[in-house]
Formats: sequence, structure tokens, C-alpha cells
Amino acid sequence: MNLTISGHHLEVTSALSTYITTKIGRTLVNFDQVTTVKVLLKIKKAKAKKDSNCVSCTIHVKGKDIFAESVHADMYAAVDLLIDKLTEQIVANKEKIKAVGKTSAKRTLENKESVTA
Repeated sequence: MNLTISGHHLEVTSALSTYITTKIGRTLVNFDQVTTVKVLLKIKKAKAKKDSNCVSCTIHVKGKDIFAESVHADMYAAVDLLIDKLTEQIVANKEKIKAVGKTSAKRTLENKESVTA
């Protein structure tokens, strides 16, 4: 798995990089189809003159891309929100893969039974 962490209008500190790496590592530990992960950290100027931190992540898996984005006043909180969104999408993707595998196995069994009958 290739992990790329980059910043737009900010410098990515080693502490923040380590935090993101450990969080994403824990999230993807049971998901073995990941090829690359790209994380982009940026600061958006809000109309209320309060900067908001935006974190977006794209995970390239076999046959699909998973994207999530979160915005919060604190960068670490934005990363936590992002991880929650990614976890939901990854779980849904894993369940979909399992469901497709079960239906294709069931169809194979039905086809074999109809051929022998």
C-alpha cells in the first residue's frame, strides 16, 4: 500500500503525518485490496473569518475508488471524522463484495444442479 500525505497551503508536520498513518493503518488492517491511499490536507477560508481545516482522502481499491472528505476547525478532529466516513464506506464495500460472491456461488450451484437434472 502506497500512502501519500500532502498539504495545500500548510506544512504537514511529522506528528500529523504519524497520526494520519496510524489511523488509516488501523482502518485498513482487514482490507487487503488497497493499492494506494492519497490524503490531502488543506485550509479553507470561511466567510465567518474563521479558518476551517479540510481533509480529503482517496483510496484506490481493486475496481473502485473510495473518497471521503471532512471539515472541522481542528485538523486532528477533521482526520477523526474522515476516518469514520472511510470506515463506513469500506465496511459497505466489503459487504457488497461478500454479497456478490455469495450470489455468484449460489448461481453456480443452481447451474450445476440444472445441468445434472
